[in-house]
Amino acid sequence: MNREINRRVEMDFRLSLLRWGLLLTLLLLGGAIFSFQVFRFDRYLQLAVQNRLRTLQVPAQRGRLFDTHGAPLALNVRTFDLKGYPLYLRREGVLENLEGLLGRHGIPLDADQLAEAVDRQYWAPFRAVTVVSNLTLAQVAGLVTDPDFSPQLFPYPVWRRVYPAGPLAAHVVGYVGEISREELDARRDRGYQGGDLIGKMGIEAVYEERLRGKNGEEAIEVDARGRRLRRLDYRPQEAGEDLFLTLDLGAQRLAAEMLADRRGGIVALDVATGAVRVLYSSPSFDTNPLSWGMAPGEWQAIIEAPERPMMNRTIAGAYPPASTFKAVVALAALGEKVITPNTTIFCSRTFKLGNRTFHCLRAHGTENVVEALRDSCNVFFYQVGLRTGIDLLSSWASLLGMGRPTGIDLLGEASGNVAGPEWKMARFQESWYQGDTVNYSIGQGFLLATPLQMAVVYAAIANGGYRVMPFLDESSPPPKENLHIEEAVLRPVVKGLENVVATGTGRQAGTFGVSLAGKTGTAQNYHGADHAWFVGYGPRENPRYAVAVLVEAGEKGSATAAPIGGRLLAYLIDHDGDQSR
Repeated sequence: MNREINRRVEMDFRLSLLRWGLLLTLLLLGGAIFSFQVFRFDRYLQLAVQNRLRTLQVPAQRGRLFDTHGAPLALNVRTFDLKGYPLYLRREGVLENLEGLLGRHGIPLDADQLAEAVDRQYWAPFRAVTVVSNLTLAQVAGLVTDPDFSPQLFPYPVWRRVYPAGPLAAHVVGYVGEISREELDARRDRGYQGGDLIGKMGIEAVYEERLRGKNGEEAIEVDARGRRLRRLDYRPQEAGEDLFLTLDLGAQRLAAEMLADRRGGIVALDVATGAVRVLYSSPSFDTNPLSWGMAPGEWQAIIEAPERPMMNRTIAGAYPPASTFKAVVALAALGEKVITPNTTIFCSRTFKLGNRTFHCLRAHGTENVVEALRDSCNVFFYQVGLRTGIDLLSSWASLLGMGRPTGIDLLGEASGNVAGPEWKMARFQESWYQGDTVNYSIGQGFLLATPLQMAVVYAAIANGGYRVMPFLDESSPPPKENLHIEEAVLRPVVKGLENVVATGTGRQAGTFGVSLAGKTGTAQNYHGADHAWFVGYGPRENPRYAVAVLVEAGEKGSATAAPIGGRLLAYLIDHDGDQSR
């Protein structure tokens, strides 16, 4: 009997626990429903809306680029991107099926590449990402009519960049490419998103903010399968600003033809303003594949090529200026009253300094500064450089624009090197010797300059003593700086440079029917044959353009660089009336 009573008591206790457990569960469920329906109503309503809303970015048409005559340098064409939403694309098997679909239509992308593209652009689950770019209308038609094409994918028209001038203007114009993670992190507050195109080099990078425009946005409603139902909102895109450059594509083409397959750089400036008419570096490269996308192996081949085609030698290549620097030495010596136009020095072909002997091309006899420039007499400038001293030589080189970037509106400009005692001590822990000054006086040794810097130096000689800042954007010419060089200082140097082309080492520059002035140079190259220089300007009577030509391993400035500089100056002068649009 007691056992039966105990069993019933235990059963009643268990049923009581079950009843209270059920009651507690119902209370918790009721509280949760109340919390979701009342306290968190707004949040879950927003999630529900996001589940049926999709936002599409409408890419802006990028600003176009033109040369000074209106010839196109960068334009936009319509292509199509295949887009989808991350929530769908990240489902199991979706990208593998898409890989098969694309492969049947001749688009070789595997699932891993597609997944990488989705992850790179992912920002929010309801924002469309691009899975395939640069599709033609025929490719899109083939894909959307395929029975396996998912209704949750859709083609979207976009603008793509094309460069009609290709390699002719690659180092100036640059190219656009997909924004990297680092660039995105730095610019997200300026409206950039994953998958956006951004200027990577040249004018495209420098004027990115003006060229990019403002993207639009479209909000659409979709059904449960992700298919578009209707447009809810639309904000139109704003096209970027078109830019006209100072570049003359015809002269640029001529520069490319003359350099051909040789390495080097050619610059041409308006001596009065600094407007850049030619800025050509060889070898060059085609910017179109870079803008449209290339395989990693192709990109690696370009950046590892021994010829370094992506290096802009006109602004980033620093070379000993050789005898083209003698004009600077002459200005320094005349300007500091170390010599006069009538000072003469005897050249016997050699010059001894201590136990070292420095050489000249030949025995020139007695020469003044005009004659020494004409004949490129090393002995004259050895002695004038020693009399002037390294401090004044480097000071005048700096005054004329050497040893620092010119300020051109391009990225990657080198400073060159205006060396001196302090620099040598800091670099080599060695004192400066008179032999260093001797080498410096003929543009060798520790002295380095870019072709653009030397063009600026000779523009200052041509325009009466004003240092110009080179520029490519026609809409914002920078001011020039008066160097306050006396006419009496400039006159002998100008006369000497005129004689260089008339009867001296630069005679081959003067065979194209225009009167020019300039200086040749042959720079020592410890890695091979000497570099060839010509820097000059014309027309002689009323200078308009300055050019600088550097041919790597060109050996003789007089034979290799001078004809290039003379022909380019003749072209620019002959087409002078065609400069305005």
